[in-house]
Amino acid sequence: MKTSDTIYTIIRANTRGGADHGWLKANHSFSFANYYNPERVHFGALRVLNDDWVAPKEGFGKHPHDNMEIITIPLNGELSHGDSMGNSSVITAGEIQVMSAGSGVFHSEMNNNKEVAAELLQIWIFPDRKSVEPRYDQRKIDVSGMKNRLLNIIKPFGDNEEEGIWIYQQSWFYLSELEKGKSIEYITKKEGNGVYLFVIEGDISILGNKLSRRDAIAVTDSVSLEITSEKDAKFLIIDVPMKW
Repeated sequence: MKTSDTIYTIIRANTRGGADHGWLKANHSFSFANYYNPERVHFGALRVLNDDWVAPKEGFGKHPHDNMEIITIPLNGELSHGDSMGNSSVITAGEIQVMSAGSGVFHSEMNNNKEVAAELLQIWIFPDRKSVEPRYDQRKIDVSGMKNRLLNIIKPFGDNEEEGIWIYQQSWFYLSELEKGKSIEYITKKEGNGVYLFVIEGDISILGNKLSRRDAIAVTDSVSLEITSEKDAKFLIIDVPMKW
């Protein structure tokens, strides 16, 4: 779709791919596992955005990755992380986890809570360099810092201006919580980048469209976007290179 020279696509929550394994209920914004949609393989360097629910005492056992930047954003509950680099930690809602798989790494993410399900977003970004030494980082999010503003949580390696965790890609992630009736402007960080905005909770309007819980908009060109909350809303902005 095109509005005033801005090219974009709306992705409604109910059009995503899905999988129900009992212990895992997953919604896939892009082709993943048994879900394949040739029109939704990736958005530039953004390869995966999975919206997962993991039952208590269940999780993802040890498995390998390479040459991918993997970002996990817990929305509820907790996950216990372990990897072949020797890292062992628990990540909870209000934190963010980043792993550069690089030359290869094994990891597991388990919900060891006996009563509370874990809900999370797992995001994969194609890196801008291959076979680097694997790395792991984890950080608490300043929740107050995203109230009616954009809080940077991911930035490119070498960016000394933003406050987020760095990854090997010219990509920036922002979280925001907008109160009803508030507006905020987002300007694409780099020429040649596009913006993927994912609504976590609430309703917003953008480019004349209303987006609700788990809806998304993919804007393929460098633009200035005005985002207005129609009711209290929380959303994630992923700013990524499009030529990938």
